[in-house]
Amino acid sequence: MKSRRRIKCPTCRKAGDWLDGKYGPFCSHRCKLIDLGKWFSEENRVSEPLRPEHLDPLAELPPDSDSGPAGDTGRDGS
Repeated sequence: MKSRRRIKCPTCRKAGDWLDGKYGPFCSHRCKLIDLGKWFSEENRVSEPLRPEHLDPLAELPPDSDSGPAGDTGRDGS
């Protein structure tokens, strides 16, 4: 059985089991849209270009972890 991880919503910081939800890692559609707005207004941004050594810690993750390749979430989107 998969263990449930309680994480904090990146927007409102409320703790919960958001990764298993429809809007994970956010707790709601509202929090997801607030975060998207911060990216559009450039309040959130990538501070420096990604370099290969930034990915080195990810090489140690097991292949079935939740941090797989982008787009490969293993969820059906519902």
